[in-house]
Amino acid sequence: MDSMSSTTTTSRLPVAAAGTADLPAERRRVLRNTYALLSMTLLFSAAVAALGVAFQWPAPGILLTLVGYFGLLFAVHKLRNSGWALPAVFALTGFMGYTLGPLLARSLSLPGGAQVVMLALGATGVTFLAMSAWALSSKRDFSAMGGFLFAGMVIALLAGLAAVFLQIPALGLAVSAMVALLSAGLILFETSRIVHGGETNYVMATVGLYVSLFNLFTSLLSLFGFGGSQE
Repeated sequence: MDSMSSTTTTSRLPVAAAGTADLPAERRRVLRNTYALLSMTLLFSAAVAALGVAFQWPAPGILLTLVGYFGLLFAVHKLRNSGWALPAVFALTGFMGYTLGPLLARSLSLPGGAQVVMLALGATGVTFLAMSAWALSSKRDFSAMGGFLFAGMVIALLAGLAAVFLQIPALGLAVSAMVALLSAGLILFETSRIVHGGETNYVMATVGLYVSLFNLFTSLLSLFGFGGSQE
């Protein structure tokens, strides 16, 4: 991407300009490129998800989802410094958009489903802006949260698999709430890493933020959808 398009895209994100004036030029560049690529991957993923809803694509299943996600994530990590990094990122985010399509279709089929989707989307956006603005304006180093957040996500993954295989809706709801909180913390953590120079590769920074946003949105969608289905 050229620098002009990157600047134009990121100028629409308030958090990109908040508290960055005194950052070193290299960190500002990583932050700018991260927000530009994040914007494009979110739009691409949303387009794939919309196609999935429109054409009623079937859900990939938990096994294919896990294999596809971790396989593509590994590919992005291996290719992060090569010219294939961007195609790998779009492959990953496109695949995640594909997995999102059936979930959106199911949510939209509920009473008030459109409102549930919009509420989850709005809450995700507000959380992202708030956590990013906090990391950018406070200049505090939140890197110490990394171990706790990673451990929490591992526990949430295992608990989520147990909820699916044992068919325990209450456990699934608790996992969604846990993932939503952890994802908000990861947005703060990932942004802080960029600000303090802990992450210098904008491709990996983009993937980290994208995955956190994806998990936050799907968790909120499950929580709000559950509440709507009980009315």
